Amino acid sequence: LPDYVERDLLTVNEWSRPGEALETVEGVVIHYVGNPGTSAKANRNYFESLADGSGGVYASSHFIVGLEGEVVQCVPLTEIAYASNSRNGATISIEVSHPDETGQYGPETNARLVELAAWLCREFRLNPERDVIRHYDVSGKLCPLYYVEHEEAWDQLRADVKAEISAQRAAEKNS
Repeated sequence: LPDYVERDLLTVNEWSRPGEALETVEGVVIHYVGNPGTSAKANRNYFESLADGSGGVYASSHFIVGLEGEVVQCVPLTEIAYASNSRNGATISIEVSHPDETGQYGPETNARLVELAAWLCREFRLNPERDVIRHYDVSGKLCPLYYVEHEEAWDQLRADVKAEISAQRAAEKNS
């Protein structure tokens, strides 16, 4: 994992971390947390709170990117997370914090998302133009809201991921 990722794995439980193997990785699904102004840690703790089953909600994510660019890993890359409906068994999910109701990510958050998504694409040999998708593309849910409502911003985010892959490769060659 990149050094900017804090591992704070959820407890294995039926509701947010089933412990089931992720057989293959065919994509990265981008989400937004839906609750403006909340940190990565607060959203991780929400997923952990589901473990008792009292809410009857199944939800989690592999990663959460916070408002200041912090990244928390909640589920290992070898296990499924409950984030992307029918694609849970073949995707890595990233929940992203946002400052307001528009759902647009702040600059620090966006930069870290691009960096993380590029690393995942490299790690799993994925093409960002094809394999980085929105939750909306799986389920029709308006998630991540801003990037469903602003298609050009979504296209730019994927272009930024592609450029970051090249930058990471160049940095690796020069080190």
